[in-house]
Amino acid sequence: MIEVRPGGRRRIDRVLAPDYADGIEQRSLDEVRALRDDAAQEETDLSYLRRLLHARIDIVNAECKRRSDGGCASVVEQLVGILSQNALSPAKGSGRHQTQEPSRADSHRRYVEALVSDVDLSNVMALSDDQLDRAIAAYRSEEESVSMRRREVQQVMDKLNAEIARRYQQGQASVDELLAKARQEQP
Repeated sequence: MIEVRPGGRRRIDRVLAPDYADGIEQRSLDEVRALRDDAAQEETDLSYLRRLLHARIDIVNAECKRRSDGGCASVVEQLVGILSQNALSPAKGSGRHQTQEPSRADSHRRYVEALVSDVDLSNVMALSDDQLDRAIAAYRSEEESVSMRRREVQQVMDKLNAEIARRYQQGQASVDELLAKARQEQP
């Protein structure tokens, strides 16, 4: 379960702190953007973690279906189809276009692997029904937790984006300034 620790140093602790976006109306545009970018990076990491969990859920579900249908094709033989199923289906939820890469991909993989330490999905056909049931329950529970935190981070991002948009609408910020700044920052 993704816990938020009040006063914690992790990015999620900061972004989901009740006072994270306090006083944004008085902060500089650069400060508001920095807060938004920090929140966006956290959302990217949570989205990556969700995708890892979904892949494992799909693999376990496929093995359960193979067993119930009496199929003989191994999950490994079906892996490309299993993992592409969600990629090809219509998007659900509040996904957003992300321009960042996950900042903690390795730690997220280790985290997901540790959720069900006795379940090795590299040989899912060798697992007992009980092991599969425990794995799917653990993965689904964690996916719900990650999804909840992701929605909370998105709400913070929405608040920060609304403040940035308000400044543009009221003439307190201009696209020309943004473009000039971007040109200055180019190598």
